[in-house]
Amino acid sequence: MPAGEALIAAMDAVARETTLFAALWFVVGGLDDLLVDLIYLARRLGGRRPKLLALEGPVPAGRIAVFVPAWDESAVIGRMLRAALARFDHPDYRIYVGAYPNDPATIAAVADVALDDARVRLVIGPRPGGTTKADCLNTLWRALLRDEAAEGFTASAVALHDAEDVVHPLELRVYARHLAKVAAVQLPVLPLAHVHSRFFAGHYLDEFAETHGRSLVVRQAVRAALPFAGVGCAIRRDVLGRLAATRGGAPFDPDSLVEDYELGLAIAALGAPARLVRVAEAPGGPPVAVRAYFPDTIEAAVRQKARWMIGIALAGWDRTGWGGWRQIGDNWMRMRDRRVTLEIPVLALAYLAILLWALSFGAHLLTGRAAPDMPLLLRVLLLANLGLLSWRLAVRAAFVGGAYGWREALWSVPRIFSSNAVALLAARRALFDYVRMLGGGAPRWDKTAHQFPDLSPADAS
Repeated sequence: MPAGEALIAAMDAVARETTLFAALWFVVGGLDDLLVDLIYLARRLGGRRPKLLALEGPVPAGRIAVFVPAWDESAVIGRMLRAALARFDHPDYRIYVGAYPNDPATIAAVADVALDDARVRLVIGPRPGGTTKADCLNTLWRALLRDEAAEGFTASAVALHDAEDVVHPLELRVYARHLAKVAAVQLPVLPLAHVHSRFFAGHYLDEFAETHGRSLVVRQAVRAALPFAGVGCAIRRDVLGRLAATRGGAPFDPDSLVEDYELGLAIAALGAPARLVRVAEAPGGPPVAVRAYFPDTIEAAVRQKARWMIGIALAGWDRTGWGGWRQIGDNWMRMRDRRVTLEIPVLALAYLAILLWALSFGAHLLTGRAAPDMPLLLRVLLLANLGLLSWRLAVRAAFVGGAYGWREALWSVPRIFSSNAVALLAARRALFDYVRMLGGGAPRWDKTAHQFPDLSPADAS
């Protein structure tokens, strides 16, 4: 066989085998997602829909401490705090803001607000920043304990927010009412749309709309632990105290890059699981949810996604392990969280296969040789993948449409490519950072620059 024909034959074989491998794994992942969809649909058809919570009337007594870790957040923290103070509809709360001694700009921005309103408490940690977010949260926890001892009160709950969050006026009321029955509450998180970053910021809209509209609902249905989003969540003070007692007095693990995710699993392990609360702010109105701008450039999105991948799928595998052998639903969900370790290499192979098929087609066209027939198994797998992908895009568009309207629902379809691009680049970064951690490197707060929307006076209140 001439060298040219041998090269084309080898290219055909590699394209065929990589496609077969990727298609097989995509079918497995697609069926996994389909099962989640079916459970969700069964609950909806069975009438298991979120009930409207009565938010009128007196609020259950108890002070809610709102923790806001802030490293290098001078650009947004002042506006975020003033908006929160104007928005929160609750008679008893205090906002604890954690800053670092080597971040004078953030300290000044927080102090400026705290001088005007005693409900803001500036807490400067003992170590220079940035440490991990969990370390900063532990500093706030110790400040809360000191305040409780000095002032003779005990907080009812601790709520978590980031420095760029737009809080909902009713969220503290929702926490107070639900925490009378459960240990912890997670509200939906709805990213704000960037008009100038339709794809890289926009893919967060798609992911959170589906995750907080479908995936977390199914986690509850199968009795799996509910990971927190790190914002829009609140935990009863006594539960955090129990967790702190098991961790040497600090409820948040300072070695974790995803303290929010792990916190939900740790609380569930105490026998005090969280609840996702989806409640409309008024009949037929939007949900009580937290909104914020997410990264709007590919570089910032890759940094953030890499941290999530390390914390949940790589280091998290070792740190959180698996549930008991009887906890089938919980182990299934943890597997779904970690399957990115297989999905990303398969996705890279799939794109490589597309390139190889294009080269093969060009080579056969130039030489006038007929392309080999595609094996029946491969044709069946590709058709199955096409059907599962079409279903997946339709489901995602439905959730995005419900949260943001039909225009964003349409945009969610082509955004699959920007989502894949971010995932591939983030996986590469995550792998190198994880190897560095295995070599003894300390976890670090690899944060991105944040933005806060320009709120009108009506919006601010």
